[in-house]
Amino acid sequence: MKDAELTEPDGRIVLVRHGETQWSRSGRHTGLTDIPLTETGAYKAELAGTLLATRRYDLVLSSPLRRAVETAARAGYPDARPEPRLVEWDYGAYEGLTTPEIIERLGHAWTVWDGTPPGETPGETVAQVTARAESLLDELRPRARAGEQILLFSHGHFLRALAGTWLGLTAAGGRYFVLGTSAVSELGFEHGTEVLTQWNHVRGR
Repeated sequence: MKDAELTEPDGRIVLVRHGETQWSRSGRHTGLTDIPLTETGAYKAELAGTLLATRRYDLVLSSPLRRAVETAARAGYPDARPEPRLVEWDYGAYEGLTTPEIIERLGHAWTVWDGTPPGETPGETVAQVTARAESLLDELRPRARAGEQILLFSHGHFLRALAGTWLGLTAAGGRYFVLGTSAVSELGFEHGTEVLTQWNHVRGR
């Protein structure tokens, strides 16, 4: 047990959801639509940066979508490397709609964890999002286990899906986690097991 404690991985994968946008404020599903932060979103992205500043990161990645790139820059990481696998869930036919609007259209209960049908974009199933998350984690997990500190700027549903996949629950496990805009979360280890070490931390809530 003593040896296991000495070799406990101290690497972390820190997750930052982008700041507020007009669509996130109104509850509209924002997948691949590329919109900017609001003034409030920009300010709170800067506050998120104060939560990140106590650590040096070996790797900083961002979704290439504008709201994530702007959040990274406002938080103090303008050189974050674009990573296409960090884009938001492709909402397909439900892009721009609120959940009540989708339920009214379907005539029955629905959440994103049921998957999304094609529209102007293909949409994504839980299996497809899980595969995207697993592909990314297959590259990041060994680096975190080796002690590296990794910082990711991405989107609400994808980061929840990533956390669910990290815990072995597949992307569908993300349904159990609430994640606010500009929130900072952390994936890490306890006794070698992959765990959440922090979730949904927002400064100036």
